[in-house]
Amino acid sequence: MKVGVLGLQGDVREHLSVLESIGATAVIVRRAEELDDVDGLVIPGGESTTIGKLMERFGILAAVRERAGDGFPLFGTCAGMILMAAEVVGPPPPHLIGVMDVSLCRNAYGRQVDSFEATMTWGREQIRGAFIRAPMVEKVGDGVEVLARYEERPTLVREGRLLATTFHPEVVGEDRVHRMFLELISES
Repeated sequence: MKVGVLGLQGDVREHLSVLESIGATAVIVRRAEELDDVDGLVIPGGESTTIGKLMERFGILAAVRERAGDGFPLFGTCAGMILMAAEVVGPPPPHLIGVMDVSLCRNAYGRQVDSFEATMTWGREQIRGAFIRAPMVEKVGDGVEVLARYEERPTLVREGRLLATTFHPEVVGEDRVHRMFLELISES
């Protein structure tokens, strides 16, 4: 299985490393035509405004939006989730993919200096992640499944072939969300 990681800004290397460690072929994707060579795309954390502007500049924003609408699997972490969200409370980044029926607030857990690691409830299990200027989910649509929570707030959600986290699993060595993404890709 070949999985792309959007390589414009953010924690690209960390996602590539996790994907390779669980058996996927992971490649950097920067342009729309490169989407044809991958089975799914990870949109990493970083700075959502910068990533969105670069997606527009590199001509990949509309292509990702269109492909996701056709069932192409996406997995966004932190800033990636912001870009995937249908609604951002407050000033939204100017370039959203806008394909996931969630409403969220950017930087809701505080500034960079307020970053922290936490353990969340994931079904009957626990999962660890890093919250780095993380968004907070305010509302999920009817078709969105909440898979994990932190202090009763959704932190891991799925809608069809779209998967997103408010936290960074890749930063703390957690690979189960990436494994879930590979399973989601395999469902086609």
